[in-house]
Amino acid sequence: MRSLMSFEPGGPETLRLVDTPKPIPGPAQIQVEVKACGINYPDLLTIQDRYQVKTPRPFAPGAEVAGIVSSIGPGISDFRVGQRVAARIGTGGLAEFVVADVSRCSVIPEGMSFSDAAVMQFTFETAYYALSTRARLKAGETVLVLGAGGGVGIASVQVARNLGGRVIAAGSSQEKVDFACRHGASGSLVYPSTAPEDRREVAALMKGSVGPQGADVIVDPVGGWLSEAAIRSLAEGGRYLVLGFTAGIPSLPLNLPLLKNGDILGINWRTFVLQQSAQNDAHRRELHRWYSEGNLSPGITSEFPLSEGSKAIQMLADRKVAGKVVVMI
Repeated sequence: MRSLMSFEPGGPETLRLVDTPKPIPGPAQIQVEVKACGINYPDLLTIQDRYQVKTPRPFAPGAEVAGIVSSIGPGISDFRVGQRVAARIGTGGLAEFVVADVSRCSVIPEGMSFSDAAVMQFTFETAYYALSTRARLKAGETVLVLGAGGGVGIASVQVARNLGGRVIAAGSSQEKVDFACRHGASGSLVYPSTAPEDRREVAALMKGSVGPQGADVIVDPVGGWLSEAAIRSLAEGGRYLVLGFTAGIPSLPLNLPLLKNGDILGINWRTFVLQQSAQNDAHRRELHRWYSEGNLSPGITSEFPLSEGSKAIQMLADRKVAGKVVVMI
């Protein structure tokens, strides 16, 4: 089978399309013929050896896939050959076949495409967990989403809207915030792509966009210099959600959450799924319901064949992506 493999640490240009043995499912595993693989920022970090979970080489990046069950391991009764499934696999997705633990697989609903099913896992389930379970978002509250045009951002915009929030989309370009507004944001702002000399101007811009009471919830998958500017726009008793660091890990003055009686909440969806899989399954069912009702869009804007999978990851490295990127196999 063909696989896009990482043999040494580096950028997307180091990946090589090679022939590899087809994986064989063991107990409690199924083999999936991959039809689509969603691309996420951790895929870039993983091939650079910058992700918190280290993967032995060689490996194919790609953590969320959708396809058809092609073989089942011993003792499997919940899945059958020919079923359409989505799977969370960590790595291995940029290949024609993968093996996945059945605990990380789910049946794709009728009417959902392979590409949509592939990308409706990591970012959307993370956003739902962050906003419903961690932030306890209430209808009518104001939600400021940083990086709103990206994968986590566009998922958070839509989840917050469906939970009844008033969503303000913040992004580094007019194109990205316009994309977020088409997916449900009711207001927007464009911040500089690099840190300005006077960062107070950005803080004032955010405060003006969310309103005089401030943002009840801030979704931050960006980090870097933006975090301090954003947290200054937090409302009294607000919740600041830490989801990632595409712009670097920030250093925050802790007097700010003290003055605002605010909460800084870390969002580790990976450990939540491992420890509370039944609750995550319930979240997924709600996301699928919204999708079937036309109230949720995966926001796919770019598709690539497997032979050009490195270009898909490079788009994330260049921070040029609006919405989600998928590799079709």
